[in-house]
Amino acid sequence: MVDERKDGAYGTPQKYDPTFKGPIYNRGCTDVICCVFLLLAIVGYVAVGIIAWTHGDPRKVIYPTDSRGEFCGQKGTKNENKPFLFYFNIVKCASPLVLLEFQCPTPQICVEKCPDRYLTYLNARRSQDFEYYKKFCVPGFQNNKGVAEVLRDGDCPAVLTPSKPLARRCFPAIHSHKGVLMVGNETTYEDGHGSRKNITELVEGAKKANGVLEARQLAMRIFEDYTVSWYWIIIGLAIAMVLSLLFIVLLRFLAGIMVWVMIVMVILVLGYGIFHCYMEYARLRGEAGSDISLVDLGFHTDLRVYLHLRQTWMAFMIILSVLEVIIILLLIFLRKRILIAIALIKEASRAVGYVMCSLLYPLVTFFLLCLCIAYWASTAIFLSTSNEAVYKIFNDTACSVAGKTCNPETFPSSNESRLCPGAHCQFAFYGGESTYHRALLGLQIFNAFMFFWLANFVLALGQVTLAGAFASYYWALNKPDNLPAFPLFSAFGRALRYHTGSLAFGSLILAIVQIIRVILEYLDQRLKAAENKFAKFLMTCLKCCFWCLEKFIRFLNRNAYIMIAIYGTNFCTSARNAFFLLMRNIIRVAVLDKVTDFLFLLGKLLIVGSVGILAFFFFTHRIRIVQDTAPPLNYYWVPILTVIIGSYLIAHGFFSVYGMCVDTLFLCFLEDLERNDGTAERPYFMSLTLKKLLNKTNKKPVES
Repeated sequence: MVDERKDGAYGTPQKYDPTFKGPIYNRGCTDVICCVFLLLAIVGYVAVGIIAWTHGDPRKVIYPTDSRGEFCGQKGTKNENKPFLFYFNIVKCASPLVLLEFQCPTPQICVEKCPDRYLTYLNARRSQDFEYYKKFCVPGFQNNKGVAEVLRDGDCPAVLTPSKPLARRCFPAIHSHKGVLMVGNETTYEDGHGSRKNITELVEGAKKANGVLEARQLAMRIFEDYTVSWYWIIIGLAIAMVLSLLFIVLLRFLAGIMVWVMIVMVILVLGYGIFHCYMEYARLRGEAGSDISLVDLGFHTDLRVYLHLRQTWMAFMIILSVLEVIIILLLIFLRKRILIAIALIKEASRAVGYVMCSLLYPLVTFFLLCLCIAYWASTAIFLSTSNEAVYKIFNDTACSVAGKTCNPETFPSSNESRLCPGAHCQFAFYGGESTYHRALLGLQIFNAFMFFWLANFVLALGQVTLAGAFASYYWALNKPDNLPAFPLFSAFGRALRYHTGSLAFGSLILAIVQIIRVILEYLDQRLKAAENKFAKFLMTCLKCCFWCLEKFIRFLNRNAYIMIAIYGTNFCTSARNAFFLLMRNIIRVAVLDKVTDFLFLLGKLLIVGSVGILAFFFFTHRIRIVQDTAPPLNYYWVPILTVIIGSYLIAHGFFSVYGMCVDTLFLCFLEDLERNDGTAERPYFMSLTLKKLLNKTNKKPVES
């Protein structure tokens, strides 16, 4: 291989240092100012959390709220036994006003049960059902008004329709019309004066509202699937964990064989997928309705409909075939370079074997990330619910005071009530005009920024810890005799004691880029309705640039952390040295590093594919032994996708340790080539396998 070391734009190669024997132990604190900034930011973050917890009320998220801003089903309140929210006129929830005010412009009350029958106010008033009907009128309703006054003042709904609770809210059951008076083919009800009015518009309007709620019904069905399949999902994830551990253990002893077996298995899995898609495609031949195109069918929330179309399976087959061809071509052209990657994986296998506790470190990272996520989520919820109840005037017709704030206690006797006789003063949303309420958006942004900063800090801490442990292995001349005791714990202690500031610096840069990306996404959502093509083009360019910048910073930070773990230098110096070292060996970086990443990706695909196929056969009742064990599901793809995504995350966690080990050994390997020449005074620290691949040898000392 061509030696790429040279002086010039990318610095000078590392010089031989007879005192260097691996990660430096006598080091000092780095980037202290950033450490102080991080501590101050954490103190401020805690203060924001305390303020949010003092003012916030998470009940606003859990419990629905009636027109007076009172919670339904909240223990210790007058609505304790009324857990469901009832809308007087659900049709108005389909109004565009809902998108602006986040509240249906119709009275809402808390009820014990949703209506189970069709009933009009006029019919109920003349029958024995009036006591039942009064349960759906405003609290304290007295039957001392005329019909017109009751309906005008919004004391009672004009019509009750059979409803079912969904997310603690009563939504109409469209297909049930028990109690409706049928006259010919027309649905009518009497208005109390002998005339009959058509309520087809009511039913059609309810159907439109039901279309708006279709997404919620889909969410409820998915939730039901989780409630009956969570146990099996956990078993599937446990299988993925066992497979990941087994794969890593076998990789330690049979790295070369396992890599090639892994490649063949991925090809076979994709081949089976192609075969299965073809069999489904052939089975649907001649079946009624299977030749309908995806475009003609349109979008449906029941995704099982698409599995009855031949075009769906043809699309799956084409996608899998393209992936199969791409992987085979890459293997043909990269077969020689794969051998070098295998050597690095074998070396990483030995390193992980000597530092076995490194496989458990992702659990530490996961635990710390869970703490960050929990604190961020709870703070965000308390901030979003720390507003005060705001009441506004709602009216069906044009009104000069509609939309203005009001007081529900004094509204009936106010001038606004006289200006708009049909208006209602009801709860609109939670807000406020105080300084605290005006600062809520800024506090939410600060909350998100601190989450990014702390999450990146946790990831950086893990990378420096693993890099320090694996670097101790590489720079031990006689492995494992020269390995320090407890290398992982030593590296963790050095990272926290000396380099908290450097980790804070690197994670701060990444957090700034990430929060900018979040702001750009927010602005993009706000500008979607605009027709300014230049603004859309500029926003797309900015989003693309910051995405690329984030990827580059992640790559640079990762290698900078490795240099910090080895030399104990500050972040900027480590980032510069790592960048120059990689640029001086750019060909090796492109060949070795990326091919290794590709092999790790194949390993993840093998684990995810195996667990995914097992989950598919289980949840679709295609395994005869456990046909009666598999739970009945609305959508079998719900647990299957959950298992697949979870398996990928689990495999990624285990392979991240391996990936960090390979990257650390790679940088140490490049440093080894620049520092040493194989003489007795400057021997190579790399393994025998790597020396054979690179035609390098350590010369024996000349005996005098």
